[in-house]
Amino acid sequence: MTSTTSVQDKSWLWVFLAWLVALTATLGALFLGEVMGVLPCVLCWYQRIAMFPLVIILAVGLMPFEERCVRYALPLAVAGWIVALYHSLLYWGVIPKDLVPCGEGASCTDVKAVLFGFVPVPLLSIAAFSLVVVILSIVKKGSRNE
Repeated sequence: MTSTTSVQDKSWLWVFLAWLVALTATLGALFLGEVMGVLPCVLCWYQRIAMFPLVIILAVGLMPFEERCVRYALPLAVAGWIVALYHSLLYWGVIPKDLVPCGEGASCTDVKAVLFGFVPVPLLSIAAFSLVVVILSIVKKGSRNE
C-alpha cells in the first residue's frame, strides 16, 4: 500500500465520519419537527439550511471518493456553526432578547425540546457543526500536506 493510498483511505474515513454526524443531526432535526411536532424557530431553519445539504455533498464526495467535496462542505458547516453559536448565545442569555430575530412562530430563546431532560437543541446543533468543521478541517489540512 502506498502512502498516497493510505492518506486517501484516512481522508475517506474522516469524510465518512463528518457525513455520519451530518446525517445524525439531519435525522434528529426531522424527528423533532415531523414526529414530535416541535416547530423550528427562524434560527433553527437557517441551521437546517446549512446542515441538510451537507448530507448530500459529503455522500456524493464519498462515492467515488473526491476530496474536493470538503471545499464545498466546509463553508456551509462554518456558516451553520456561526448561526448555531448565535442561537446558543441567545438561548443562554448572553445576547439581549432585543436582538432575537424571531417574530412570529416558535421562539429562538424558548427551546421546548431537550435531550435527556437538560441538553437544549441549540447546544446539540453547535456540537454537530463543531464536529463537522473540525473533521473537515483535518481532511483539508491533510490534503495540503501531501
